[in-house]
Amino acid sequence: MTLRDWLWYIVRFAFLGLLVAAVVITVQRWLSNNPQPLMSEQPASYATAVNRAAPAVVNIYSIGELPDSYYSRRPGSIFRLGSGVIMDNRGHILTAHHVVADVSQIQVALQDGRQYSGQVIGFDRITDLAVVRIEADNLPVILTDDNLRTRVGDVVLAIGNPLNLGQTITQGIISATGGRMGVIHSHADLIQMDAAISEGTSGGALVNSQGYLVGINNAQFRGPSGQGVDGIYFAIPYSLAKLVMTALIEEGEVVRGYLGVNVGEAPNTAEIYRQPGIFISGVDRGSPAEEAGLQAEDYVVEMGGTPVSSAAQGLNLVAETKPGTKLEVKFYRGQQLMTTVVTIRKLR
Repeated sequence: MTLRDWLWYIVRFAFLGLLVAAVVITVQRWLSNNPQPLMSEQPASYATAVNRAAPAVVNIYSIGELPDSYYSRRPGSIFRLGSGVIMDNRGHILTAHHVVADVSQIQVALQDGRQYSGQVIGFDRITDLAVVRIEADNLPVILTDDNLRTRVGDVVLAIGNPLNLGQTITQGIISATGGRMGVIHSHADLIQMDAAISEGTSGGALVNSQGYLVGINNAQFRGPSGQGVDGIYFAIPYSLAKLVMTALIEEGEVVRGYLGVNVGEAPNTAEIYRQPGIFISGVDRGSPAEEAGLQAEDYVVEMGGTPVSSAAQGLNLVAETKPGTKLEVKFYRGQQLMTTVVTIRKLR
């Protein structure tokens, strides 16, 4: 390579270096005059979820009369405060049954200032749900998704009217789902969360971070002394609430099958019988189970041709069976596999 070639090589690379330096300096000056916000500086917000869901959550004011008593010959009045969720544009509102139980007047207040008289068209004591209807149009309806699956750890927002302070939002996470929270005889699955609810919030909406309905707020957990426990609150899951609401609107009641057994835990039963099942800890007197010959300490492994793997599944299977239906039940008594036929009755 000649001297001329070397000089040309050096000049070319020097020119490229100066060009790159000029671009870098220009970009740095532009950034200093136009600072860009960092992503970490953007605050986390659930405003979109609240804006979607909050208009569909109503305040419910219930008034009833107490009968006279030995201490007072004059009847008194009861006043209850709660919340509800507008489920459709026909005016159907889901709420907690204890908010509207045994009252004579129900006033429903929407967030846009409108107020209507409400009428209870059905209730279910087991799930503590009720459907109230108002005559109104142009209603904000809560967002729902039948395919939504709630998971432990999901962020949730509880919307209601605590102590009549006005609509309030509390935030928390789901702590447990899909079980009976230790209440193994219950027909009402519950969601456990730590989003605070209090008087006035019962019957309101529990929504996810996108504003979709997750459940209907119900109650705070209470210890043996009856005192509320902070951080443990319950809601009825939307999937169950929808089933109850549909039955109440179409039939006026929720009909469940009744077997009449208490179920419990027994050590190593699944290992002993080498298959999952339900351990019967007691049988109600005069129940279909007693009439069919089932006894305490029987281990049920199949009902109506369907293997049963848990108490929750067995209770659901019975509850969904039409009263009058005959179910073949397979169970172990000791080491002997036995079969009986149970006639399901209506749960009352």
